[in-house]
Formats: sequence, C-alpha cells, structure tokens
Amino acid sequence: MEAPHNPADAVPAPAAAAGLAVESAEEMRDLGRRLAKLLRPGDLVMLTGELGAGKTTLTRGLGEGLGVRGAVTSPTFVIARVHPPLTGGPALVHVDAYRLGGGLDEMEDLDLDVSLPDSVVVVEWGDGKVEDLSDDRLHVVIHRVVGDTDDDRRTVTLTGYGARWTETDLRSL
Repeated sequence: MEAPHNPADAVPAPAAAAGLAVESAEEMRDLGRRLAKLLRPGDLVMLTGELGAGKTTLTRGLGEGLGVRGAVTSPTFVIARVHPPLTGGPALVHVDAYRLGGGLDEMEDLDLDVSLPDSVVVVEWGDGKVEDLSDDRLHVVIHRVVGDTDDDRRTVTLTGYGARWTETDLRSL
C-alpha cells in the first residue's frame, strides 16, 4: 500500500543559505550589485520583507549590476516592468505581486514562464505565488533590525533552492 502524499514532501530543501547585516540603503544597493554578478538568464529571485524593508532598493542595485535600461522603481501599480539590457546580459523582469491574490493563476497572466529562460526575474511579495516557476530559485528575506535607532539597518537572509545555488555563491556576497 502506497503512503499518502504529504504536500510538505514537495517543498525542496534549501541547497544553500547565508545571512548578512546591511547598515544603509546604499549598502542594500551594493548588495544588489554584488548579487547581480552571480545571476544569469533563467534565475528567479523572490524578495520578502515588510513594506519599506528595502526590496526595491535591492532590485535597483540588481539593475545597476546587470546593466539594464531604465530606472528601477517599484512596479506596485503596473505589477511588472521589463528592463532590457544595455549590454549583452539578461533583461531584468521586476514584478510586484503584492496586489495579486491567489497563487500561480494570476501570475500566469504575466507570462513569467515565457520571460524566465532569457531574463532574471525578481518578484517582490512572491511567497506562495511563484515557487512553481522554477525548482532553482533564490529567496531573499529582508528584516528591519528591531529596537535599533538607525532605521536603515537590516538583516538579509539568502536561501538558494535547487542545484543552481551553492554555499560558496551565497557566502561570497
């Protein structure tokens, strides 16, 4: 007799993880620029953090590091923006899934699966909505440092899923 299917069994275990302290908005952008050096076409990056945590600031740094066209701003009201490359690198597809309700159904309307092979796709607020797009993804969680008088201090946890990500990659940041 076959054991009943447990949905938790389908969640892949993290392949790599790293934690960082970020002291300012400029350091968050710099982290994005450094992370961009590791990214390649087909990468999916999920960003999690409360409002104002620094998700868009990190994405600005990614855009600078990838050398894409256009100012990277929050796509909250347009849902998604595509920033084409200025050089031979991948485009940056920046998605804000905050206003999207349920799962992959609404995300499918954005055709991210079509963009993913040739682009770096960054999704803010993507938890529970985009994991099925790729077995290999990087999840970045940003937390404000509680009780600190400097409002810009953050802790950033990067967790790689799938064979794409290694401890060496993430610790190099």
